[in-house]
Amino acid sequence: MSPSSSSSASAASAAKEVKKTQPVDIRIFLLILTTAMGISFLMGVLLGPSHPTDAIPLSALSSAIANSALEKEIKVKNAKRSRTQHSSEIGERIPELNERHVNFQQPVLEDFGDGSGAIQYEVDSDGRSIVQKEEEQEHLPAGQHLLVDLMNVEAEFLNSEQRLADAMVQCIKTAGLTLLSYHCHSLLPSGVSCVGVLLESHISFHTWPEEGVITLDLFTCGPKPLLPVVPELERLFGIPRNKANSTTTTEKEEIISRWSHELRGFRNKKDKSNSYLDNSSDLAVWVISPLLFGTKKQIVSINSPHQRIDIWEFLSKEATPSYDDAIRYNLTEGDPRWFTSEIVAPDRLLFLDGVIQSTRDSEREFHETLVHPAMFAHPSPKHVAVIGGGEGATVREILKHNTVESVIMIEVDEMLVDIAREHLPYMNDCSDIMGVADNCLDDSRTTLIVEDATQWFKDHYGKHATKAKPVSSFDVIILDAFDPKEGSEMYRDIEFLDALYASLSPDGVFSLHVGSHHTIHDPKADMGVYAPREKFFNLVESHPSTAAMTVYEEAHCGFEEPHAFLTVCKDATCKSRWYAEPVAVDDEIYDRIKRTKSNKPALIHFDGATQHSYQFTPRAWETVYCRREPQPFECSYRGLDLSKELFEMGDDEEEEGSFEVKTEIVNGKEMKYVYAKVDIPKGSYIMPSDVAASVVLSDDVIKGLKDNTAVKETGEVTVIKNFLDFIDRHGHSSLSTGTRLNYVEVGGSTFIRKSQDTEEVNVGRWIPEHPSGKIPVWSPVYDRHMMAFDVFIVATKDIKAGEEVVRPIKY
Repeated sequence: MSPSSSSSASAASAAKEVKKTQPVDIRIFLLILTTAMGISFLMGVLLGPSHPTDAIPLSALSSAIANSALEKEIKVKNAKRSRTQHSSEIGERIPELNERHVNFQQPVLEDFGDGSGAIQYEVDSDGRSIVQKEEEQEHLPAGQHLLVDLMNVEAEFLNSEQRLADAMVQCIKTAGLTLLSYHCHSLLPSGVSCVGVLLESHISFHTWPEEGVITLDLFTCGPKPLLPVVPELERLFGIPRNKANSTTTTEKEEIISRWSHELRGFRNKKDKSNSYLDNSSDLAVWVISPLLFGTKKQIVSINSPHQRIDIWEFLSKEATPSYDDAIRYNLTEGDPRWFTSEIVAPDRLLFLDGVIQSTRDSEREFHETLVHPAMFAHPSPKHVAVIGGGEGATVREILKHNTVESVIMIEVDEMLVDIAREHLPYMNDCSDIMGVADNCLDDSRTTLIVEDATQWFKDHYGKHATKAKPVSSFDVIILDAFDPKEGSEMYRDIEFLDALYASLSPDGVFSLHVGSHHTIHDPKADMGVYAPREKFFNLVESHPSTAAMTVYEEAHCGFEEPHAFLTVCKDATCKSRWYAEPVAVDDEIYDRIKRTKSNKPALIHFDGATQHSYQFTPRAWETVYCRREPQPFECSYRGLDLSKELFEMGDDEEEEGSFEVKTEIVNGKEMKYVYAKVDIPKGSYIMPSDVAASVVLSDDVIKGLKDNTAVKETGEVTVIKNFLDFIDRHGHSSLSTGTRLNYVEVGGSTFIRKSQDTEEVNVGRWIPEHPSGKIPVWSPVYDRHMMAFDVFIVATKDIKAGEEVVRPIKY
């Protein structure tokens, strides 16, 4: 057969096969398909979830979003969140919890409820639920956030969904919260992630079994505090693992716990300020919020009738051994513990109403700074009062002075005193001071009065006093109760301030801590956060009994920044003691401070050099002071005027000066006079290098020189007499009353003639007399620049070349 005939046969055979196929009616096909879909839908309705209303159609969701934009004014105030009936109360209803254990590789959708709707609450006539009215604070857009990290936890526990879920349920029950549902994911190769939905918000955690680590996250919107939950979380989830290489199962590793608590969201201002846990409080910033601490232990947390008292121990994971730690554990060079916190003793902190008061590691520096500058500003303090100071540390420092006969401490909060005795014993421990009771508050010279100090001073020393004075007057009063940011009614009460001054002896002194230091970036003091402090300063400045005020700072008090202190004197002569040379202060410390039984120094921080550092108010205080309106007069003289010229005496060998000294014979005596060699414009500085070299002598030094001339055994003391005569002719006292300092010029300025004739006088002090006629009792400008004001001379009028330079007699 040929190829062509073979192809024809094949085609005929294929045509016969096509004719045998039966046609299908498309209408029948569509009918069958529709019927099958209907049956499937019906089965889905009958056999599927019984509450399809739980699903939210996208169209409905879009509609809700659109409507919310139109109703945003109404939605601003959130309604109270209510649990649905498919949720469960922890306790007897625990079996009702809908939980799903989802394998990581095959996740399934969750079925959370039975869809029977929300619980309805009884409503008042205004349409608001009663629960809403009673618990309205719960519905602010705010909450509490607790983070907890645990290490050295048992691996089997961390890999067990059931045990972890049980711990979560028990924790929520103990916390008094409401668990709606939860689910967990088992991870490969190990680990579990769980999340629980709360009526109040959520709880979640993740585990790393091999590393023995679990991290937990608990957020609530309700008012119940979360801090008490921390120990429960540590107990329930901190199952310790066996120690590595241990031969028994009884040796367990120590659980390492790090946690942080934050107030989240947006609270109203009043709610923030009233919360000691607010993020701006010291307690939150120092202890509650940071995760970096290796140890955070709550010692005391209680509300007394007057304030909230919190005592915490904390230790940073970055801490390294102190000197005492090294001695305690005999550390030597090369010991690896020098670089860890393993042996470091935790610090102990005291907070009142969330504000840091002291730290164990630095409280002695703080209290020495508060007490001793004021005590040494008085020549012999016998009777001392303390306002506040319930911890006892202020009394401890006062009792170190051998001149003290009585200390009266007026503390309103007796609970604080009792707590300090038990939990802060180092603050009232006087056992090492010779001649003082073991507990400072038990010393025979100490009297504790549990009263409001404001009223106590009014009752005993006020204008309308009704009670007898315990002592006629106090030499020193230490105010250990000032809240520099919020202020206190005590420091706005002029009647109290009058009583305070009235209780002081004529040379009395009082001192107080006034908060954080100023910076040059601070606004006007009466408009910033320290406006209450500025108002108090204004009251003290304007009080007729104030003779001197001094502000000083200390950076070693244990705070995160330097803190400031104020000392106020009724007699300006206290300045002579304040500005004493370091050696004089050290000598006074030696004479006055009691010895210790251990032979250790009674003072660990304060000495003559420390007092010397307090003598000049830091510049930032001057900067802020000069932002007062109107600007104080002296602020225009904070530095030499760079637009003015300097005219020096000159050195004949190296440089030609602007002046020449001429010798003339007057009444048979050789006299020297100074003449200008060049024209000198008004306001120019006259011989600044010479006057800056003036010798500073105190009244006591001059008196000592005079006393030496009176000693018969010394014979003729011509040199001393001549020097005293030189001081009389070329020296002058400081403008600052009470400093008892004298400046003796030793350069070419000593040849300038003095005259009473104002017409011929052409030079004078750089700073004119203050418009008020006296130097302000408080001026950091005068405090910082007093020597310049005392010695610098300027031309008070234009001086022509060849004209004599003449100064006033009274200088």
